[in-house]
Amino acid sequence: MAFRPLHDRVLVRRIEADEKTAGGIIIPDSAKEKPSEGEIIAVGEGAYNEDGDRIKPDVKTGDRILFGKWSGTEVKLDGEDLLIMKESDIMGIIS
Repeated sequence: MAFRPLHDRVLVRRIEADEKTAGGIIIPDSAKEKPSEGEIIAVGEGAYNEDGDRIKPDVKTGDRILFGKWSGTEVKLDGEDLLIMKESDIMGIIS
């Protein structure tokens, strides 16, 4: 795929939630919430501050992240559903 996010944007692949609960109950597709966990596929070079200096992003390709429920814009690239969001929409990195 040849896509490079601009400035402080990142390209994210959602990580699908389990289809069963801890008790073994299968969750139907209509009752599932979209997961707010994902993997970063691509990262922009960073935004500029008031002085014109570039601020490097805190995340990198391959990081597993948590983001807000309504964060990002859904896009379809190479037949895959992905999200483009600003780095500020990311709540944290999962180690």
